[in-house]
Amino acid sequence: MILVLNGPNLNRLGKRQPEIYGTTTLADVESRLRDVATELGADIECRQSNHEGELIDWVHEAAENSWQVIINPGGFTHTSVALRDALVEVDFVEVHISNVHAREPFRQHSYLSPVARGVIAGLGTKGYELALRALVEDVS
Repeated sequence: MILVLNGPNLNRLGKRQPEIYGTTTLADVESRLRDVATELGADIECRQSNHEGELIDWVHEAAENSWQVIINPGGFTHTSVALRDALVEVDFVEVHISNVHAREPFRQHSYLSPVARGVIAGLGTKGYELALRALVEDVS
């Protein structure tokens, strides 16, 4: 099982700052990921929360079940040591729709990247599919 987690404000994808994040909705991303998962023979489950503790609980669930994780942590990327501490127990890929390294200085630091298998940033919503393929194909 691969758990796909989306953090704060990603429920607004397609509406919030389309000049940065595009017009694709989270439902569109999840639908495409389910299609790719079927093609790859993988099982995925998609979840989104604006609450740090809920994301941490889901990461703990993934750890208990030996699931891999794809996560777009949103703003928690730059603020959450607690989320990082949870993620050290799972094999995960960090995904960002925009190129966070070309944005404001505070967005250029991730607490999660140093413990991630990989990081995909700046490739739009295609990054989720690339992360899924990397985990299924065991790219490291």
